[in-house]
Amino acid sequence: MLKGINPIVSPELLKILAEMGHGDEIVLSDAHFPGHTFCPKNVLRGDGLQIPDLLEGIIPLFELDSYADPLIMMDVVAGDTLDPQVEADYMAAIRKAAPDAPNPVRIGRFEFYDRAEKAFACVVTGTTAKYGNIILKKGVTPIG
Repeated sequence: MLKGINPIVSPELLKILAEMGHGDEIVLSDAHFPGHTFCPKNVLRGDGLQIPDLLEGIIPLFELDSYADPLIMMDVVAGDTLDPQVEADYMAAIRKAAPDAPNPVRIGRFEFYDRAEKAFACVVTGTTAKYGNIILKKGVTPIG
């Protein structure tokens, strides 16, 4: 156990966050997302964890990219409905440590899958919200 690090951030996740470089992406996926299919490099299981709680643990340690869209979520597929509370809960968690974070950009399902395949890592969570996946793009950590 380390001081100042939320205990929801496991040693494995902490290692991955530290190894990521500027522009690398991590997927925090809902329980329905095929993480082992689309994120073959580094998949962590967080089956009992909820994404808002993970965001509260990660964002204080993780600089969001300021040169590109740092938050990406899957757009709704035609015929489905989107629960706006999912994004609102994520942004409330993110803005606790990054109050100026922009709202997520929404991309299509298959474009999201393509991004996930290129991601540095994926954490498959226990979140069951439909369209609950979010990608975080790492930025440059300020010096000083």
